[in-house]
Amino acid sequence: MPDKKKNKGEGKKVRVPFRRNRLKPAREKDWTQRAREAEGHEVDSQARENVVAKGDLSRQRTIIVRDDEAAPRETWRRGVVLSMRGLFAAVDEGERIVSCTVRRVLRTRLIDERHPVAVGDRVFFSVGESGDVAVQEGVIEAVESRKGELRRLAGRRVQTIAANVDQAVIVSSAAQPAPKPHFVDRYIVAAHAGDITPVVCMNKMDLDEDEYGAAVLAMYAELGYRTIATSAVTGAGIDELRALLTDKESVIAGQSGVGKSSLLNAVDPELALKIGAVMESTEKGRHTTTTAELIRLSFGGYVVDTPGIRSLDLSIVPRNEYEAYFVEFAPLVPACHFPDCTHTHEERCAIKEAVERGDIRIERYESYLHLFTEPGVMRE
Repeated sequence: MPDKKKNKGEGKKVRVPFRRNRLKPAREKDWTQRAREAEGHEVDSQARENVVAKGDLSRQRTIIVRDDEAAPRETWRRGVVLSMRGLFAAVDEGERIVSCTVRRVLRTRLIDERHPVAVGDRVFFSVGESGDVAVQEGVIEAVESRKGELRRLAGRRVQTIAANVDQAVIVSSAAQPAPKPHFVDRYIVAAHAGDITPVVCMNKMDLDEDEYGAAVLAMYAELGYRTIATSAVTGAGIDELRALLTDKESVIAGQSGVGKSSLLNAVDPELALKIGAVMESTEKGRHTTTTAELIRLSFGGYVVDTPGIRSLDLSIVPRNEYEAYFVEFAPLVPACHFPDCTHTHEERCAIKEAVERGDIRIERYESYLHLFTEPGVMRE
């Protein structure tokens, strides 16, 4: 008797959701059209309405994942995603860069993500051949698990800006534009939430006439964060930054105009990245980087050059977790009178008492309050 299980499937069944454009809408939205078509132009409203779609198309569908898809095949190659342009990825194989598309089944299985492949992903891809000539385009077949992610909310979906990142170098500037600690704090929270080590870099120190930039940098050094003072003009701190980036994968984040591209050019002149100017009227930089890109450094390691993000939405981080990402708050949280203390309006709050004593800087506490009450978009 033949083995039905063996004949029927060469792999395992996996349940995946339908694409959103295949779902039946939960609510009827064609009232105007229905009224025009109805006699007397009257339409009775439904006696009952579901918020969640029902029916066959609201269920999941089954796809077959072959056993040989569970592990990389011998013919698959391994690489790192350098950049994404729509559904096309530039994958660094080591000796060359291959343009790859993403296997449709992979996109379907990761439909909840804004995109199943992100800059910095370690992927396995296949390359077809035509006769004796190798085809230069490949197909991404699998993505390895990520260990560190810088993420934000894009619309209704979570967008991974960079994956497999060891550290986030958060760049601010001493002037033009002036330092904004609240914005730095948001990047620090995003780094902690993504299991990435944050590093605070204050650039343009040659313009720090009032020493405010140095004071802001000292505040983060007191909190235990690694800090670097740099100037792409004078070369101060460039050697220290180069040593920090060597043989690591780092994301360079910060407001537009703080000099991220200038710093990278100073660290590795072979990059020759485009540099924009800061508009005097707004003290905002023009966006010279339009998409995140993984850049290989000549001395070893990678950096992710991110666009100057005018808004950073941290709605993906639960508000009750913010206290854990403010390092000076965490040891005092158990001393609060109420176990669910939000440190905003409650009495006998250990955090508020520490602020009054001067043990916690008022700037940091105000940053926490702003983030707690408005976790969504913060503009430059």
